[in-house]
Amino acid sequence: MKFNIAVLPGDGIGPEIIEQAIKVVEAVGKKFGHTFTFKYSLMGAIAIDKTGNPLPDETLEICKASDAVLFGAIGDPKYDNDPKAKVRPEQGLLAMRKELGLYANIRPVATFPSLADKSPLKKEIVSGVDLVMVRELTGGIYFGRPQGRSEDGKTAYDSCVYTRAEVERIVKLACQMAMNRSKKVTVVDKANVLATSRLWRETAKEVASEFKEIEMDFMFVDNAAMQLIQNPGRFDVIVTENMFGDILSDEASVITGSMGLLPSASVGLLTSVFEPIHGSYPQAAGKNIANPLATILSAAMMFETAFNLHEEGKAIRKAVEKSIEEGFVTEDLNRTNPRKTNEVGDWVAQHI
Repeated sequence: MKFNIAVLPGDGIGPEIIEQAIKVVEAVGKKFGHTFTFKYSLMGAIAIDKTGNPLPDETLEICKASDAVLFGAIGDPKYDNDPKAKVRPEQGLLAMRKELGLYANIRPVATFPSLADKSPLKKEIVSGVDLVMVRELTGGIYFGRPQGRSEDGKTAYDSCVYTRAEVERIVKLACQMAMNRSKKVTVVDKANVLATSRLWRETAKEVASEFKEIEMDFMFVDNAAMQLIQNPGRFDVIVTENMFGDILSDEASVITGSMGLLPSASVGLLTSVFEPIHGSYPQAAGKNIANPLATILSAAMMFETAFNLHEEGKAIRKAVEKSIEEGFVTEDLNRTNPRKTNEVGDWVAQHI
């Protein structure tokens, strides 16, 4: 099969980790008989520097014309440390989500037995954890209007807005995913305080009536934050709104012991974007020390989610698991005998 893939390396360590994912994608293509056309484009701080726009029109058009998007990371200290900057890399990310209709962010969180001691939580707590965070991505307080500040600058305001259709769409996706797992969905909200959360809860109950086999429960976001630390194994599929999902998915990411192991998929109406959950890590840029496994696992999600090629995704996952078992990993996972970013990419590709 032939696929067109938009490649957005981005900033910081983005180009280094994306390079390893491309090696692995090409190895899969060679093994299973697929061909790929990669179209590289600018996004983030590098795009601002070269065009003045964090998401140039050309980049957006390339993404829309592609079967999937592989994305590295964005962010640069010169923008992060300047609160008065009018154009920021993150604006490109929000614009991409909106323009491509990326309404659902999917983050699997699974522990590797050989790395259980790397987690900040006790081994007996994290053992066997295998959950998926499903975050609504194009609504809520990040996109709500009105938004702004008063004329004197002393008051600021943001609006959290959701429609029934937006909630229904994301909850249905979570239920469909749960049908292929343990058939359990936890809806996280703040329905005791927020009107939008009450809409979420009402709509989720309506959706649940369409999925008779699904066991659905509801949890306030503050309790969910505690339960993720105390008993993460109780969760299977968690679905929640944009800001809650942003915070909870980052909290859940530390369970595995390294953010460098966690991939994500943003499912869209026009195409889907696959990226590691970590940032651009500018301190490591160019040093060849960044962990590429999250980006490589994001490529596995691309095969499974965008291309419906599950054997190909499984081949990548097996190779990643083997590299972890054998300790052929970067310094965040192996201090005594660390491997370089490109060495890990080569090893995984060769194993496939």
